[in-house]
Amino acid sequence: MFEHPKYIARNKLLNGYQLSKLYTFEVAARHESFALAAEELSISPSAVSHRINQLEEELGFKLFQRFHRRIALTPEGERVFWALKSSLSYLNQEILEIKSQELSGTLTVYSRPSIAQCWLVPKLADFAKQYPAISLNILTGNEMVNFNGAGIDLAIYFDDKPPETLSCQHLMNESMIPVCSPEYAKQHDLVGNPFNLRQSTLLHDRQAWSYDSNESEWHSWARNFNVDIAEDQRSMGFDRSDLAVIAAMNHVGIAMGRKNLVNKRLESKELIAPFPEFEMQCEQRYYISTLSERQWPKINAFIQWLKTMAGNTEG
Repeated sequence: MFEHPKYIARNKLLNGYQLSKLYTFEVAARHESFALAAEELSISPSAVSHRINQLEEELGFKLFQRFHRRIALTPEGERVFWALKSSLSYLNQEILEIKSQELSGTLTVYSRPSIAQCWLVPKLADFAKQYPAISLNILTGNEMVNFNGAGIDLAIYFDDKPPETLSCQHLMNESMIPVCSPEYAKQHDLVGNPFNLRQSTLLHDRQAWSYDSNESEWHSWARNFNVDIAEDQRSMGFDRSDLAVIAAMNHVGIAMGRKNLVNKRLESKELIAPFPEFEMQCEQRYYISTLSERQWPKINAFIQWLKTMAGNTEG
């Protein structure tokens, strides 16, 4: 079907030819005045107006509302102006870092919530001491994040299959062991008696390594040690491993703990492992993921620091 050339032009993406017009728009939007924009750009107000008109025609929507003695951004213009400011700020920061080649600037780290809460965040004072010029942003979630769209520099995942589209490095292994409060263990006579799990409430992370892992942690552990769990076993699910552990600390039941995340609780005796000999090595491991093209000094410094904290002696 034939499409009018004007319709085709309006549906094209931005190109380099439009960058100068976008710059003119940014100046005019910042001053909210074509006259002041013309003064800054050393061109005439009519030239500013002409460039803006051309840009609006090419984009297919209005950027400014024109009044008798003033202009105002349209809602669409507000969105474009915000995107331009954000992009310019990000670009300026990158240029400064490239010029300085120093370990400085902002580093955005994405992590599974449990490892952030139980392992990463308690260690950050050490990183801040070593790299005071790097500002960290820590984001958490269970999904596989879009690095480009979310502005993520690196991510820490827990899985048996690292993302194929990213550059991944091994951080540390993990093992699973049931944990509960000393009071709960005494109440249910659990110490040394895994058979008594039948009378206990099993606490677990429903998204341990996928959105539908459900009770996989407990079933994998039970099969490994030939422990019988009732089909109608009482259980309580969470979307984070650390929440299951907090519930265990408060005598709700017995949680499947990840050793790296519960070690401090075990050392403080807030939790105990009633079956210490029944520790199972996980198939899943912790991975550091980055974009292959982003091997920047600040990212590499954080990765090496993570490996040091994990006791990982790999290069």
